[in-house]
Amino acid sequence: MKHRLAVLVSGRGTNLQAILDAAARGSLQMEVVGVFSDQPEPYAFQRAKERGIPTVFVDPALYPDREEYDAALAREVGACRPDSVALAGFMRILTPAFLDAFPGKVVNIHPALLPAFPGLGGQCQAIDYGVRYSGCTVHFVDVEMDSGPIILQSVVPVYQNDTTETLTERILSKEHLTYPAALQLLAEGRLKVQGRRVVISWEGRVPRQPQDCVLEWLKIKDIKI
Repeated sequence: MKHRLAVLVSGRGTNLQAILDAAARGSLQMEVVGVFSDQPEPYAFQRAKERGIPTVFVDPALYPDREEYDAALAREVGACRPDSVALAGFMRILTPAFLDAFPGKVVNIHPALLPAFPGLGGQCQAIDYGVRYSGCTVHFVDVEMDSGPIILQSVVPVYQNDTTETLTERILSKEHLTYPAALQLLAEGRLKVQGRRVVISWEGRVPRQPQDCVLEWLKIKDIKI
């Protein structure tokens, strides 16, 4: 049985699309069982509907505070019985009312090399700060903003003539590879959190096919098994 994944979105859903594409070609052994949003009709819903995946809008205006909203969101997500929950451009900070319902099962991708530049506008922060490299980070979600244990990171150069837009596009191309790769390692049960560290077991990891997204990590990382 495939690993069941719920995805939370707020906007375009390009990382959702990368997840769906990886699952369709067999490089991600997960089934997206529901897509949930705090927005009534994000474009991400269209991507899900094209694949026949249920979509659910949970309206923040119906709840008096973040905790009540997150509890309602957790009930909706829990109804699809996910093994894990992926945030893909979900623009809300989750409280324990949600996270406690899925302990150790919520992951996120952030457009910066955490712990540098958490929060909104990581790409703009990187340019303003004058860093030479930026990238993206897939991490487990905890109660603090962008502070959970790091699963995978991917690096891109920052050029002197970069704008927020050009750097965003360069990072996004890496996000679309890195997120499915991290999710596949999660699906294979290869991730173990030890304090602040995520230890990855690479033992016996053989790509199933040339399109396997984790293959890129086997090629470029100095992995000692």
